[in-house]
Amino acid sequence: MGTPKPRILPWLVSQLDLGQLEGVAWLDGSRKRFRIPWKHGLRQDAQQEDFGIFQAWAEASGAYTPGKDKPDLPTWKRNFRSALNRKEVLRLAEDRSKDPHDPHKIYEFVSTGAGDFSQVDTSPDTSGGGSTSDTQEDILELLNDMILAPVPDTGPPGLGVVPEHCSQLLLSPNLENPMPCPNLAPPENPLKRLLVPEEQWEYEVTAFYRGRQVFQKTIFCPGGLRLVGSEAGDRTLPGQPITLPDPGVSLTDRGVMGYVKRVLSCLGGGLALWRSGQRLWARRLGHCHAYWAVGEELFPDNGHGHDGEVPKDNDGVVFDLGPFVADLISFMEGSRRSPRYTLWFCIGESWPQDKPWVKRLVMVKVVPTCLRALLDMARSGGASPLENTVDLHISNSHPLSLTSDQYKAYLQDLVEDMDFQGPGES
Repeated sequence: MGTPKPRILPWLVSQLDLGQLEGVAWLDGSRKRFRIPWKHGLRQDAQQEDFGIFQAWAEASGAYTPGKDKPDLPTWKRNFRSALNRKEVLRLAEDRSKDPHDPHKIYEFVSTGAGDFSQVDTSPDTSGGGSTSDTQEDILELLNDMILAPVPDTGPPGLGVVPEHCSQLLLSPNLENPMPCPNLAPPENPLKRLLVPEEQWEYEVTAFYRGRQVFQKTIFCPGGLRLVGSEAGDRTLPGQPITLPDPGVSLTDRGVMGYVKRVLSCLGGGLALWRSGQRLWARRLGHCHAYWAVGEELFPDNGHGHDGEVPKDNDGVVFDLGPFVADLISFMEGSRRSPRYTLWFCIGESWPQDKPWVKRLVMVKVVPTCLRALLDMARSGGASPLENTVDLHISNSHPLSLTSDQYKAYLQDLVEDMDFQGPGES
């Protein structure tokens, strides 16, 4: 028989008494209050020792064997917190995890000190439902998981050639050991598609001529997309071509119409956009210059200039999932600014800095719909209280209207499902 799993409170007290783990210490002589370091994994100064207590419990509980299992810092942290939260004799006294210099949490025993655990530590260390705040913190941890274990960045694999595994890696909570895309029978938790997407991303593409919307289409593009000006373009190039419409159909000003036609004719092989790993890449294949920015969904940041110019015949990064997730976590923790996920392209002219963008001949907006859905989830379940219903527009499915209780249940179900896969499992 193997060594039985220890109870967390006696084990934790022994670690506090030993004082060998960085930042883990008693705060009073009565051994009633103690502190645990709680540095966010996104911080640039995060180090292995910041997670020492979480790894130590993972080893003691048998969830992790060094040299055999892959390290999983987010899961260790989440399981440790959940185990403490299930102890009725223990409460979180102060949450200083956002302290910029010394992030930590302070716990205290509410009925007795750390002396006799024969009475106070009788509740089992098993998985179970948590409180609403516990669930929201789990969601934050899940979002954090997406970039705690980054995929080695070896650059783009070439225009439109996306490795098959990238589709599962991009929004999988465990990048080292991603969950497969399940083929679940209904009813399915609709939120699972946000973290475990299907084979490819979905994009909503909207085109504007002189500020007038002339085109909008939502499509799946496994090999990326190309904005082209003619259906007779080079069909040997990778990526799904998206033909911008003839300006003669929507414009009445002949002068403007002629200029737009000239821009479209210079697109050549097109403006290519595709996903690789945690990034979106772009390349200009024709003579027509193009500038890009990540802005609001309703309008580009024309007052702040563009983020860059799409390179010709070279690959350039135009979006990185890491900063988006970091901003999303900050938003859920109370930041007023929501993360941006909308790509705007100004084609054939300079970026409309300090000028109305609606005066530009051709502007194209590209929205990854899964990122929009993630932000909708944060707005409804994390950054603000749940009220009334939550309308989710995910992938190409019909809108889902969920009550507050349903939404909470789906979030809790999602968290529990993510914990089913233990270290070393495939």
